[in-house]
Amino acid sequence: MAEPGKRPITAAILPVAGLGTRVLPATKAIPKEMLPVVDKPVVQFVVEEALAAGIERIVLVTGRGKGAIEDHFDHMFELEASLRARGKDEGLAAASDFVPQPGQVISTRQQSPLGLGHAVWCARHAVGDGAVAVLLPDVIIRAPRGCLAQMVDVYDRHGGNVVALEEVPWDVTYRYGIVETGARDGSTVEVTGMVEKPKAGEAPSNLSLVGRYILQPEVFAALASQEPGAGGEIQLTDAMASLLGKQPFHGLVYDGRQFDCGDKAGYVEANAAYGLDHPDIGPEVRKRLAALLSQA
Repeated sequence: MAEPGKRPITAAILPVAGLGTRVLPATKAIPKEMLPVVDKPVVQFVVEEALAAGIERIVLVTGRGKGAIEDHFDHMFELEASLRARGKDEGLAAASDFVPQPGQVISTRQQSPLGLGHAVWCARHAVGDGAVAVLLPDVIIRAPRGCLAQMVDVYDRHGGNVVALEEVPWDVTYRYGIVETGARDGSTVEVTGMVEKPKAGEAPSNLSLVGRYILQPEVFAALASQEPGAGGEIQLTDAMASLLGKQPFHGLVYDGRQFDCGDKAGYVEANAAYGLDHPDIGPEVRKRLAALLSQA
């Protein structure tokens, strides 16, 4: 049996119940997680990152109107049969190649929108008694090696809890969850404190949380008794802060770049970045973007 603080990472939680109000009206009838970046929905990028890090079970914390996300990770027999009959092999591969194994992607409901921490707590019975990864499903991280895989390396060395960090300008720290740090070893830092959206000028560092976490199961007990925090919601940051000093806690300044696809500008940026690199349309995208910029 693994020692406490170094339990195997048994599952990844993706809280997908959010309403996507920052990108209305696009998300009026479509889950924000299903918005496409070029030709792939945002949530698929995140699930692929988790699977590439060795995670075997994905738990979607859903809400009303999110059935399209569950459908995406299943076979669409009518579509596949039609493509097969018409000899559309490329389309058939695109529609069917990324279908997880039975039981690999499961879902549970968050009946009330009470915050990220509450969404994570709703998955407590679906993740077993090991450590758990949490990935925000509207944040894509483009990296030479997956962000979560980089974090697993840190976890294997130190155990405890690991969060992904990114440096942000000091004058915008009030927009983010910010950590206070202790000793630093390369890109790994000891986390000694954290605060959700500190007041301007009061941030303990300019290292922000970016939506990737590896947490010990004790976080669920902390969330169960957590009082509402910033925005009147149950904040995951507050629950993590309650574990500081009780378990190892490290942050990784990851190698890569994030795209916040729950933000209009971030979503457009993600499409431009992935479009430029797309093996089929990259050169044409580059040409068209250059033409647009020349006319701006």
